[in-house]
Amino acid sequence: MSENGHDHPHPGTGRTATPSTLRVRAMEKLLVEKGVLTEAEIQDRISYMDSRSPANGAKLVAKAWTDEAFKNRLLEDTKSATFELGMDASGPVEFIVVENTPEVHNLIVCTLCSCYPRAILGRPPDWYKSFEYRSRAVKEPRAVMREFGYEPPENVEVRVHDSTADIRYMVLPMRPEGTRGMGEEGLAELVSRDSLVGVSVPEAPSHFNA
Repeated sequence: MSENGHDHPHPGTGRTATPSTLRVRAMEKLLVEKGVLTEAEIQDRISYMDSRSPANGAKLVAKAWTDEAFKNRLLEDTKSATFELGMDASGPVEFIVVENTPEVHNLIVCTLCSCYPRAILGRPPDWYKSFEYRSRAVKEPRAVMREFGYEPPENVEVRVHDSTADIRYMVLPMRPEGTRGMGEEGLAELVSRDSLVGVSVPEAPSHFNA
């Protein structure tokens, strides 16, 4: 499920058309024929969604790591905070950013389908949409994270947030050690898509690990 109900490949992508894809295309054709939308408007919307990527989330996180006031705004009103950095997360869907702390680690899932903060991060990875992840993330979150190469310490509480058609979640991971003095651009490079979902955490810079 997407914020705009438009999540499918188009001719020329090289991806096989599924029954759901064909239904969406038929709906698009009908909307164009009825004059509700033009083909150009549909293509503009597709291009807009394709421009969303985890890099947006990384920018938000890096800004929050270096600006406490911005971090508070991001946690309190995610949509307004995204506008500050030139991102548009407007629309009926609510966005909530949950903060990792030394005591709590957050993990995001959508148990019903694949609800995901697409307006910020773009399309979800295939594993996020898989039945295996959607079922196991709730039942055995630590085992799932272990398979991604990360496991929170035993004394850290793991909170699983189930996205819905009305609410999307994104994780604000903790800032890695060894990053003092780094600027926002360098910090953003440490933030992966997986850490924004909570299956992993940002790695310390290589000079710190050496």
